[in-house]
Amino acid sequence: MNEIQIKHSQQTAAEPGELGLIDLLITLARHKKVVIGIPVAAAVISVAISLVLPNIYQASAKLLPPQQPQSGAAALLSQLGGFAGMAAGVSGLKNPNDLYIGMLKSRTIADKVIAEFDLKKAYETDSQEKARKKLEDRTVISTGKDGLITIDVEDESPQRVSKIANAYVSQLTELTKVMAITEASQRRVFYERQLEAAKDNLAKAEAALKGALDTHGVISVDADSRAILETVGRIRAQISAKEVQLRSMGSFVTSNNPDYKRVEEDLASLRAELSRLENGRPANGAVDNTKSVGLENIKVLRDVKYYQMLYELLAKQYEVARLDEAKDPAIIQVLDSAVVPEKKAKPKRSLIVLFSTLFGFILAAGVAFGLEAKRRSMASPESASQWNELKRLIRSK
Repeated sequence: MNEIQIKHSQQTAAEPGELGLIDLLITLARHKKVVIGIPVAAAVISVAISLVLPNIYQASAKLLPPQQPQSGAAALLSQLGGFAGMAAGVSGLKNPNDLYIGMLKSRTIADKVIAEFDLKKAYETDSQEKARKKLEDRTVISTGKDGLITIDVEDESPQRVSKIANAYVSQLTELTKVMAITEASQRRVFYERQLEAAKDNLAKAEAALKGALDTHGVISVDADSRAILETVGRIRAQISAKEVQLRSMGSFVTSNNPDYKRVEEDLASLRAELSRLENGRPANGAVDNTKSVGLENIKVLRDVKYYQMLYELLAKQYEVARLDEAKDPAIIQVLDSAVVPEKKAKPKRSLIVLFSTLFGFILAAGVAFGLEAKRRSMASPESASQWNELKRLIRSK
């Protein structure tokens, strides 16, 4: 009975297509040159390649961007929910970090970083575009759930990589100083431009007054005409200042805003007062030539007074906007400055060799089993003819 079981087991083990553990080991041993040679070759090649690869260092800087307060309109929309909340999202009320990440990824900052560290020479290229693309590939700027912006930079020099990461922060700080990002900074830039224009107009009016006095001299006129002209000049300056204020407010408030309506009422009142004064002045034909020349001088003086008062009013508005901008928390706060890395970030030479050797062993095992399958099939005349037919079909055109 035992002899029958042994013979049956031997017959079962000898059935083609079924390989046991011992058969697998025999197959690997039969093709041991392939099984050992390919992994060893893969290990040697991977070691050579990993040694040629340069060391890459990574430095990181973390910063806390300004947390811009939500406007009253946005707060109201967010409380209403539904379509109102969608309207708030459409109007651009998103994560403020996206704005600063976009600035960090801008071409302006990239070009300044490239110029500061002469990266075209370091990257061995004469093309600004290629240097910019290589810097972009080596830089990762992202924001996390904690609200912090992380700047990760890779470079072959440990000293340079930390300086590049910190340069991004300093360039962002400089860029925020010259760009109007917050509501207060937008008002400051607006009044700054209007103030510059008023200053130029004042200089032109003063030059015209000097020319008039040099031509006609100083000619006195009656006190009433002088007072009316000076009053008209003052009111015109106030009207211009109110118009500038309305244009400034129109960029961040609606026409239903109480402050906006108050300025509109003040402007209407000033225009009515100006119209009353101008319509109540005597005609120019009622004065003689001397008084006419004197009135012309007073008109020029009035223009000087007008631009002078307008300049003073705009200067006050500009100072208010500048103080509001200083109160805004628009300050880039550096949480972690980049430091010189002590260890390289890549390449991971040990992992490269390990995975290459493992891949080589898997490839070698596949080759060994393929050769073994071919050897067994060639032992059968029918399989041998099939192999020969396959080779003939492959070689034929």
